[in-house]
Amino acid sequence: MTTEATTSPLPAPGAPLGHFVSTAPFDPLSVEAMTEEQAKVYQASQLRLMWWKFKRHRLALWSAIFLAALYSMIVICEFVAPYNLHTRNVDFIHAPPQRVHLFDNGSFVGPFVYGRTMTLDMDTLKRVYADDRTQVQRLRFFCSGDPYKFWGVVPASFHFVCPAEGGQFFALGTDRLGRDVLSRIIYGARISLTIGLIGVAFSFVLGVVIGGLAGYHGGVFDLVVQRVIEVLQSLPSIPLWMALAAIMPVTWSPIVIYFGITIILGLLDWTGLARAVRSKLLSLREEDYVLAAQLMGARPARIIGRHLVPGFMSHLIASATIAIPGMILGETALSFLGLGLRPPITSWGILLTEARSVNVIAFYPWLLYPMIPVILVILAFNFMGDGLRDAADPYR
Repeated sequence: MTTEATTSPLPAPGAPLGHFVSTAPFDPLSVEAMTEEQAKVYQASQLRLMWWKFKRHRLALWSAIFLAALYSMIVICEFVAPYNLHTRNVDFIHAPPQRVHLFDNGSFVGPFVYGRTMTLDMDTLKRVYADDRTQVQRLRFFCSGDPYKFWGVVPASFHFVCPAEGGQFFALGTDRLGRDVLSRIIYGARISLTIGLIGVAFSFVLGVVIGGLAGYHGGVFDLVVQRVIEVLQSLPSIPLWMALAAIMPVTWSPIVIYFGITIILGLLDWTGLARAVRSKLLSLREEDYVLAAQLMGARPARIIGRHLVPGFMSHLIASATIAIPGMILGETALSFLGLGLRPPITSWGILLTEARSVNVIAFYPWLLYPMIPVILVILAFNFMGDGLRDAADPYR
């Protein structure tokens, strides 16, 4: 007597992965009938399936590329920036942005800027700058320019772009001290972007550990953790940030304040992740493989770390990615209010303190340009987080 195996139809080549649902018993012999594309899907790991789904989210993919480029840039921001962070051009205070040209009087010259002349308006006492078209200042690339210390250690003077010898290049203008705004935005990216990663890493550890213990053990510990989370989430964020940041002594060094702000942001952001971990572990702790691990003598820490948490790690990574923008906004808000990082450390929030006055914005609107990278990074992280969350969802 022969038994004929019943299998459901295989997905057509190129069809979306989520459209194939098997309702019949699996027959190993049917693997031989698969096409090359179907076999590729069948043999793919979970990580590869996530990558295929993530690539279909075009906006998330381009956001990830944009963020990867930014985080690569902060490693060599001294090389990318045209000027040193603290270089002052006293003859060009509050100078507006310079346009980059390619043609001069109909002839191709290459990337260049015109020289600047400055006059003082005696009625408003405002510096008025005008292009001097007799001065064609060609930009230099991969050149020796403003000296700096790479990561504050190695002396160097090599830049990606430099102004002409004896010329100036202020693509985004200068501030009240004559410092190049573009260079300061590039330097500030190192602080603003890394503080989000470090803060999320700190809150990630707290959320997984506390939420995992509360979900696995339950009882009184779970009750206490839930009440603490409810109290922290009921407090208004901005006043709490301000209160915690204000208690840091002014005598602390800038690097200590940097880590202090990071810890404060991490301490206030772990609650949402802890609740997600707790709710997941409450359902998973009743599974048979958890009981088997307990009968074999495995400790709770091993069961949580080796069997429970890895089962939804992809969801945790997506949640952490979405939490990074909140960290960046928190640092920007504290620095803007004067309670966060302090000079000589430079971040996007510190740069925006130059534009706190309405009169300053009216006369020098380019001082608001540090707001542009903040908006772009927040949007990129949100789009990438949406893509990761959709790719990690096994039910999509």
